[in-house]
Amino acid sequence: MSEIKKTKKIKKTDVSITIILLIGILVVLNFFSYKLFLRLDLTKNNIYSISQASKKTVRSLDDIVMIKAYFSKTLPNQLISLKQEVADLLSEYEAYSKGKVRVEFIDPGDDEDVARELMILGIPQLTFEVYEKDKLQLVNGYMGLAVSFADNTEAIPAIKRNTSDLEYQITTAIKKVTTDEIATIGYLATQETSDSETEVSIAYQELAGLYTISQVFLSEEEPEIPVDINTLVIIGPKGEFNEDQLKAINSFMVKGGSLLVLADGVTIGEGLMATKNPTGLETLLAKYGIKINQDLVADERNGLASFTQGFMRFSTNYSFWPKITNEGFNKKNAAVSNLENVIFPWVSSVSVDAGLIDEGQFDNLAFTTEKGWRVTDNFSIDPKSAGIPQGDQKSYAMAVSVNAPLRDAYPESEETRGAFDGRLIVVGDSDFISDNFIRNTPDNLIFFQNLVDLLSFDEDLINIRSKSVTSRPIKADLSDSAKAALRYLNVFGITFIVVIFGVGRYFIRRRSRFVDDI
Repeated sequence: MSEIKKTKKIKKTDVSITIILLIGILVVLNFFSYKLFLRLDLTKNNIYSISQASKKTVRSLDDIVMIKAYFSKTLPNQLISLKQEVADLLSEYEAYSKGKVRVEFIDPGDDEDVARELMILGIPQLTFEVYEKDKLQLVNGYMGLAVSFADNTEAIPAIKRNTSDLEYQITTAIKKVTTDEIATIGYLATQETSDSETEVSIAYQELAGLYTISQVFLSEEEPEIPVDINTLVIIGPKGEFNEDQLKAINSFMVKGGSLLVLADGVTIGEGLMATKNPTGLETLLAKYGIKINQDLVADERNGLASFTQGFMRFSTNYSFWPKITNEGFNKKNAAVSNLENVIFPWVSSVSVDAGLIDEGQFDNLAFTTEKGWRVTDNFSIDPKSAGIPQGDQKSYAMAVSVNAPLRDAYPESEETRGAFDGRLIVVGDSDFISDNFIRNTPDNLIFFQNLVDLLSFDEDLINIRSKSVTSRPIKADLSDSAKAALRYLNVFGITFIVVIFGVGRYFIRRRSRFVDDI
């Protein structure tokens, strides 16, 4: 009996020593945690920590960047966690900048001087609904950021509850205040392009948040593109380009400008009437070696579309709205490598002339599955008959990027004919970026912004923005039984594993006690 007591006493001593050692280890780790900053993020795109691009940006700062976070104490309780998210994110900027980024949280309160300063910065006072004493009341407050460097200040007027793009906004603001070279984007406003105020206002405003935007008007006689334009964006032209206008675009590119074209080979009118859309722009692109085909591409993987029939409205999967998921994007191109879900409504295929552009000098950015097909004439796009494949089924490219020598389409003479370093992206669709469509498919906006960044800025911002993809669909080629298995594994799998672990631990501890008693 004395031996058993002695054994138990030794075990208690061992437990005490173990606890003391653990406490000592924790104290040491806590001490070093103040010296070293380390954060482990196991999500696929590291959505809960800042990206390498942001770390690189703050590490390369030459001087102090001040970030002032204006949060009112009167904000509703449901926004307290949002303030903590912002604080956690900004603390990473501070840590990785090694003192070059300094953060200050300010409660504007009722200070009129601060309110006046915020009004000048463009940070508005927001109104929130709160329930107090069983009554709905309106409360005013601030929830914005101001990023300052030297005499330059860039504001983030209102922080959204979904902070998935906040890192992009902060890093963009830091880049804007610390550099003197921000690209100017020219938006073509002639040739019946999509209206920037009524048709593509969301995309237009997003670009204006980063770049200087200038509308370009190509006159019929002596057209000219301003010399300060870095990238020319052409969205949905329906009017014809004359030869002088095409020459002006070519001259712009020869001088080093970049070109983004979102053009429809076929336009869709009232009653789903499809007509070919020759504008003359395809003539210029063909001379470079890129062709927007006057066809409509369909795919067995597609998006959900809504239609009206009489007084009824119904939704159905629609083949002429190809849905591009992860495997449908070029993994080697930063603009699309992390995208998961983009839908192209009534898109035309884009092909490359191998005689003018070598295989390694262009990228097919987005393409259908091997079960895609296209319609070239007698367009029957009614949802009732749209799901029937026509002709050979194969993969079709819908967006192409070229960053290589291009042939001068309009040389001054045969003697001066030569090549220039061209930067060009062509997408066979413009509807995907329209206001009505983009509200339901936000990844389309990310795709568009990435294309502009690829031509105008650098790949850093692309990698940050693409972290916040909104959809990760199950692969379409999985069988129904495999999909069901994944569904049940996701719902019950973790619970089952925890139960098995708990039962196992119970029997192990029970066996250990039995051995001790012996």
